[in-house]
Amino acid sequence: MDTLFSALASTLADGWGVFLVMVSGSAEQLVLKFTPFALFLEMPLYVLTWLGLAHYLWRQHTEAPAEVPYYPRVSCICNAYAEGRDVQYSVRSLLEQIYPGHIELILVLDGAVHNRVTYQAITQLVGGFRNSRSRSVRFIPKPQRGGRVSATNTGLLYATGEIVMALDADTSFDNDMVAMAVRPFVDPNVVGATGPLRVRNAGRTLATRLQAVEYMLAIYLGKVGLAEWNLINNLPGAYMIYRKSIVDHVGGWNTGTGEDLDLTLRVKQYIRRYPGLRMVFAPGAVAHTEVPESFAGFFKQRLRWDGDLSYIYFRKHWHAFSPMIGWRNFLGVVWYGLLFQVFLPILQVCFFAYYLLFEPAAFFVGLMLLVYCFYGLLCLFQFLLFIALLSERPRQDLPFLAILPLMPVFMVCARVWSAIATFHEWFNRAHQDSPMGPWWVIRQGGPK
Repeated sequence: MDTLFSALASTLADGWGVFLVMVSGSAEQLVLKFTPFALFLEMPLYVLTWLGLAHYLWRQHTEAPAEVPYYPRVSCICNAYAEGRDVQYSVRSLLEQIYPGHIELILVLDGAVHNRVTYQAITQLVGGFRNSRSRSVRFIPKPQRGGRVSATNTGLLYATGEIVMALDADTSFDNDMVAMAVRPFVDPNVVGATGPLRVRNAGRTLATRLQAVEYMLAIYLGKVGLAEWNLINNLPGAYMIYRKSIVDHVGGWNTGTGEDLDLTLRVKQYIRRYPGLRMVFAPGAVAHTEVPESFAGFFKQRLRWDGDLSYIYFRKHWHAFSPMIGWRNFLGVVWYGLLFQVFLPILQVCFFAYYLLFEPAAFFVGLMLLVYCFYGLLCLFQFLLFIALLSERPRQDLPFLAILPLMPVFMVCARVWSAIATFHEWFNRAHQDSPMGPWWVIRQGGPK
């Protein structure tokens, strides 16, 4: 045992020396070490995001705020399944909205026969509610489970609002969410939107804290920047907002997994015929969602998410990789969707595996330290940008600075797992075993 610890300590010491040599080397050598996985694929996307953020802030200071009174009827389709009493967080937050227009809350409980606790929680909360001129509630218990898409489309059948929001029952909202979310739609060219998605259980465990930082940087900061160039790649399933007419045009949500990305891509294909149409990000429309509280739960969730991503791109929407959807959307889908989200994790795994297998252990340790420093500085810069320029809760968010030293490790692990999820989908058709719907529904939808 002492020999093992001595060998490990010696390798770490030698790795530190290799790291110092790498850092003190020429700029050209340092650049070449990051070429495969950072400079060509990541950094241009980050720079584009930062430029978009600067453009957003410039617009906020130079453009006069629109004072046009615009209060369209809004249909909030809230999908519930097995949330239990936690569903009341979502329902209550929607009933307490301060929006002056009409909100039509459509609660769809999928598989009501087997989800009695959720059924009772909903009926208890809305039982005493009385419809008014500005608020109405419709509860639709579906006896048999049909899956998330089935529930959302059921709600769409009853929706009468000009704006439709598809929301998860484990997501709650700031009381001005609806008011902030509809503001961009005063522009008739805006057909879709989403807002900041925060982690409601961020303080529970180390896993939730890391995911909370990820949501701040990737979903909040990232989407604000990319939205300025009309390059939002996906409206997330827990919180998507569309003009109802556009959802009707494309036929609603499609059976299968990854229905949020699927709908986004179909809307983009519609937009190519009308280049003036846009999907935007509404920074003030804040939602709060639950995330897995254990790392096992996190990796299980990401196995499904990243596998569904590959399914959508390679099995269902391979034609999206064509200029026929418009050059802007084509470049966005190829660069962000295909290269950054799918192939970059695979490149990184191959990169790490090569140096682990064919280079001395000390060199691998030194290289990993260099990777850690690169992502550590990147996370710190992004986090400070977020706190200083975007966060509507800076005092609440600032303590997460303490978790940043772990973020590079978290990011690399998530990337490696993303590559595994991609291969799992390619070779095992993992999307067919999704918990988002019964197997007989999932396997009947989409390409085989």
